[in-house]
Amino acid sequence: MSEAAKKNRRLTGRVVSNAMDKTITLVVERRVKHPLYGKFIRRSTKIHAHDEANACNPGDLVTVEQCRPLSKTKSWRVMDILEKVR
Repeated sequence: MSEAAKKNRRLTGRVVSNAMDKTITLVVERRVKHPLYGKFIRRSTKIHAHDEANACNPGDLVTVEQCRPLSKTKSWRVMDILEKVR
């Protein structure tokens, strides 16, 4: 992957935690095909992302963009909130 492609990488996921200050944890789900049986399986990845305004709540659907490492586990930044949960 080229440097420009890595830099602009965007993912969409569901917020599962906002317990930390200016940080959220989100789950990104993807569907992969089983190599032998052909059935589609859901796989998930947990990501820590920087939320400057502390605007996200658990259940929100957000888009994140990859950025420089901000801490040991955090190298994503919240771009926008697609869907708010009441």
